[in-house]
Amino acid sequence: MILVVEDDYLIALDIEAGLLAEGFSLAGLATSADEAINLALSTKPALALMDIRLLGKRDGIEAALELYRDLGIRCIFTTAHSDRDVKLRAEAARPLGWVQKPYSIATLVAAIRNAFQELEEES
Repeated sequence: MILVVEDDYLIALDIEAGLLAEGFSLAGLATSADEAINLALSTKPALALMDIRLLGKRDGIEAALELYRDLGIRCIFTTAHSDRDVKLRAEAARPLGWVQKPYSIATLVAAIRNAFQELEEES
């Protein structure tokens, strides 16, 4: 199961439709760090797609760090903000990849498949 964390609800709906069409199951859609954490606690997704800018006070890096530290959930960052400082801040969450916005569903699906393969190889 995949958790989609994206502050732009229309983009989140596009991601949801594209991933469902590709046969993935979704844990849900979250627009804030707190919503993402709560959804992850109740659904235990295998992976999160994480935007960096989110609604609320905390950003996607903070959410990703908490998901990884507390639940062992890794993420793929889907963002327009992937400069060196951002990537350094996010390193502690051990991201499984970065997908630069704007992106196609095909690009996202390829990143997800690579992430699942990496998770499988690590276990």
